[in-house]
Amino acid sequence: MASKIILLPKEVGSLSRGLPPADVPPQPETLFVLGSNGGMSVAPDAGFTLLFGRNEPEVHVCVGGGDKRVSRRQGMVTRQYARWVLTNTGKRPIRFPDSRLVHRGDQAFLPTGYTPLFVVSSPEDHLLEVRISAARPGGTAGGPTVQEESTLGEERDLDEDEMLVLVCLAQRYLQGDPQPQPLTWAQVAYELARLQPGRNWTEKTAAHIVAGVRKKLSRVGVPGLLAKDVPSPVGNALNHNLITDLLITATIRKEDLRKLGE
Repeated sequence: MASKIILLPKEVGSLSRGLPPADVPPQPETLFVLGSNGGMSVAPDAGFTLLFGRNEPEVHVCVGGGDKRVSRRQGMVTRQYARWVLTNTGKRPIRFPDSRLVHRGDQAFLPTGYTPLFVVSSPEDHLLEVRISAARPGGTAGGPTVQEESTLGEERDLDEDEMLVLVCLAQRYLQGDPQPQPLTWAQVAYELARLQPGRNWTEKTAAHIVAGVRKKLSRVGVPGLLAKDVPSPVGNALNHNLITDLLITATIRKEDLRKLGE
């Protein structure tokens, strides 16, 4: 029988790629949390409160170690009402991929699948990876689930130009800006022209590529990518929703900033 609480070494790799390998499949709704120096998995019936923060001896998962802006005990994850609940007990807010902030004393439910959380700091936010395993059809657990495969576990299929333009558009999100917004088309065109001076990058070219990706992903069921899907005024909502999907599905990652020479 598998242990209800398991330590995860930092060598386990990113949780964005799926559940860590295990001899025994985890229970449905098992919590996996990974920080800078490893992490922990907790079964839903373990009756255990997982603590995270910068002071490794006082917490179960270290995040922001060495950054005194992050609290020694920044937060905790507990099982309440048959759901995993995040509570921020620290001074710095915790940001979800959709830019929602959880402030000190506030709580938020964690969804099934992969959720990258960011402890907001300066000049760089600190990543805390969370993954909650779902039940397979029929109520058994183990391996990628239907929900994870169809939504959070699948990277989107982008070609080289689409990837470059979208990483450029989303660079404030990837850099950990506490309130990120997509770059303007003028900024995107300037960055791309700097990177590839031999190509005729324009605002229209970049916007056309991104609009094509939104249409492509909308056809496979990703919501909020077309003007008819969001209330007026639209503003940056369409590109924000696109970037959020690409972050949640791990299609674009912080390391992709290397494409921009960062």
